[in-house]
Amino acid sequence: MNIEKKIISNLNKCYSLAELSYQGKHCFLAAAEKKDPCYLFAEDGTQLETVWEQPGGVMTMAQVPGSDGQFLATHKFYSPNDSMDAEIVIATPQGNGNWEIRTLCSAPFVHRFGILNRGGADYLIVCCLKTGHEHKDDWRFEGACYGAQLPGDLSSFDKAHPLKLTLLKGAMLKNHGYCTIRHGGHDAALVACEQGTFLFDPPAVPGADWEITRILDIPSSDSILMDFDGDGKLELGCISPFHGASLTIWHLDEHGRYVPQWKYERPESETEMIHATCACTLLGKPAWVIGWRKGTRDTIAITWDAASGNYKTEFIDRNTGCANAMHFINKDGQDVIVGTNREIDEIAMYTITA
Repeated sequence: MNIEKKIISNLNKCYSLAELSYQGKHCFLAAAEKKDPCYLFAEDGTQLETVWEQPGGVMTMAQVPGSDGQFLATHKFYSPNDSMDAEIVIATPQGNGNWEIRTLCSAPFVHRFGILNRGGADYLIVCCLKTGHEHKDDWRFEGACYGAQLPGDLSSFDKAHPLKLTLLKGAMLKNHGYCTIRHGGHDAALVACEQGTFLFDPPAVPGADWEITRILDIPSSDSILMDFDGDGKLELGCISPFHGASLTIWHLDEHGRYVPQWKYERPESETEMIHATCACTLLGKPAWVIGWRKGTRDTIAITWDAASGNYKTEFIDRNTGCANAMHFINKDGQDVIVGTNREIDEIAMYTITA
């Protein structure tokens, strides 16, 4: 695996990433965790526009389905101790580098969210790290997940007229991890917290209930599902516990239960605060891109090696403290990883070739 790194920007406490289709072009967004900007980039890493200068506190961004550049984003999540005023906003391009920013809904401590499609309807799932707060490191108010059907037209929503959210599940301590997966032919959400890893299937038809299944009861900061070895069964990758240093892959046994299969062998003192996680395909193989923000602050790719019958790891970068990673295939058919290297305020692109 050959890796060519390109530093495309320096952004204080850079954090969140998302792809964006805008004006017929493949672009992507990068935004900051603190009170700093959000930038729009072309596929090649050229900075095109500043979407906003502040308030920042951006944990998640996602394009509104079917739109030309409109996207949702969290605002004002600055830390587990400073996010009571967090919300989800609608960012709509107005042309000439101008963007309209409106509130979609208030969601205190919203850390992750996703837009899921099932049966032709779009659904918003909102994951809140906690539901209340009275002092530093206060975890008495456990997190929760909320849901809503997302209308195709968002023009009627603002701070005075927010989208109504419905509680899907409470009692989710340190509700941190989220990824969108395909399950049963539709989108679903994989959510990780202290109580384990949960699968959220949106309603089969509008108005029906969400289906919620716990697939593992081990505390997890983030989880992914991927068939690494091609046997038709999805392996479960877990970072444990909250902002933890343990990296494990679980395999389904003959009874349909997840059992530990592989654990990253480096000392956990070197892999503190594993945070970046991206399940993707690199050079045609299922891969899990992982980065940690303390210790050695490295970024690696985990793949299955059929020859040895085991997992192997390769370094993408070292001593950068990647907070989040995103994968896409560029116009030349090359694999690209974008990393927000938060600990050195660096946004980097990694083009990966054989």
